[in-house]
Amino acid sequence: MGRKDSSSSSSSAAAGGGKKDKPMSVSAMLASMDAPAAKGKPSKSAAPSKPKGKPSKAPASSYMGDIDLPPSDEEEDEDALAAAKPKPSRAAAVDLSAGVASQKDAKKKDKREAMAAAAAEAARQEALRDDRDAFSVVIGARVPGSATADDGAVDDNVKDIVLENFSVSARGKELLKSASLRISHGRRYGLVGPNGMGKSTLLKLLAWRQVPVPKNIDVLLVEQEIIGDGRSALEAVVAADEELTALRAEQARLEASNNADDNDRLVEVYERLNLRDSDAARARASKILAGLGFDQAMQARSTKSFSGGWRMRISLARALFMQPTLLLLDEPTNHLDLRAVLWLEEYLCSQWKKTLIVVSHDRDFLNTVCNEIIHLHDKSLHVYRGNFDDFESGYEQKRKEMNRKFEVYEKQMKAARKSGSKAAQDKVKGQALSKAAKEAAKNKGKGKNAADDDDDQKQVAVPQKWRDYSVEFHFPEPTELTPPLLQLIELLSGPMGQGSLPCLIYLLVILALQKGR
Repeated sequence: MGRKDSSSSSSSAAAGGGKKDKPMSVSAMLASMDAPAAKGKPSKSAAPSKPKGKPSKAPASSYMGDIDLPPSDEEEDEDALAAAKPKPSRAAAVDLSAGVASQKDAKKKDKREAMAAAAAEAARQEALRDDRDAFSVVIGARVPGSATADDGAVDDNVKDIVLENFSVSARGKELLKSASLRISHGRRYGLVGPNGMGKSTLLKLLAWRQVPVPKNIDVLLVEQEIIGDGRSALEAVVAADEELTALRAEQARLEASNNADDNDRLVEVYERLNLRDSDAARARASKILAGLGFDQAMQARSTKSFSGGWRMRISLARALFMQPTLLLLDEPTNHLDLRAVLWLEEYLCSQWKKTLIVVSHDRDFLNTVCNEIIHLHDKSLHVYRGNFDDFESGYEQKRKEMNRKFEVYEKQMKAARKSGSKAAQDKVKGQALSKAAKEAAKNKGKGKNAADDDDDQKQVAVPQKWRDYSVEFHFPEPTELTPPLLQLIELLSGPMGQGSLPCLIYLLVILALQKGR
């Protein structure tokens, strides 16, 4: 027989009036209150059908809708799946906006770096102008660059640099006085002397041509690191040869031209490129960089990605690649590791055929590379043949000889002063000047090993005591401390042998020092 709906049965029961309903349980009553009232819904007694989808949640107006109950296990699983489910359209939008933002940030970063590099270069140029204005050079009785000066106006075949009787001061401080120097082509000089006495200044004056340098001699000073930019390290080294870069640009322009009139000029450009060994330039630059520690990957990196020490190596590589007639190096080994230093020593000794002047505190480097030493001493320049070890032995020998002559002269003058005769004093002084003039002429003709003829170009003078370089330290006066500096309260003596006596002696010494005794 068919089953009746619960709604029909309840209505018939109400119509009958005489039949009583069976009491409903509390759980059934709650379930009937939660269930939505819908027509055609099967009765409780009907067999429940298997749910096809996700069970529906109770509406907000249900009995337990306002009660904050913990979620069921099924609801937790559903929420986790919903949170883990990707949202393609929104994610794509976020990724797109992030990509645009990263591109903008990269452009802003590049712009900031370019502005910083430009500002650094401007500051360097300004400091350079200040440096040039700070130095005063006098050669004989004239100033270089004046209307009467004819600096560098010599034969193009002359490759030696001769500086005679020149003086240098920096902001009122005298660095060189009536100094003379001859720089011979093809020699490798080491410039040594006390710190802060003018070694780097002399290199700058040569590079700036504030002292007479022949116009046909190109000079290059390596003292600043290269400004970082987007060029690779290899490109930066090759670009140091500005003439080669300009010829290559002209070659590309002429080859792309359809004008027949450019053919003659193109042939001329080809000839000049062959003279400059254009095809081997890139390989030569790569070899120099490799010797200074750059592998192939580093040579392809932009210069702005390197630290200051590595950019200094690039500047050194550019100078070696350019091969100037006079190369000036100021502390070249400061930014090099041992391998790079050994390579540089071998390169300068075996492949450098032009003139070199290097300032360095590395005596091993000076011993290996240099075959002459220029010593800046007592505002003068003295040239010693040989390496640094040879210079040390010659320097000590010269120092002892000079002091010996001074002692003899002083002894004779002391005896003449005791006699009270002015004629006797003049005689001793005259004999000393005559002897000094003869020795200067003898040394100039002989070409002595110790000092070069720079000393002989100076005016002959009576023997002087050798002035050694001394260093003085000055400390500020200490402020007085508020007493008491030491206070003893309830001092008790201890047993013998436990340090009581040394402690007492120490206190007595402190008290004596406080009283100035």
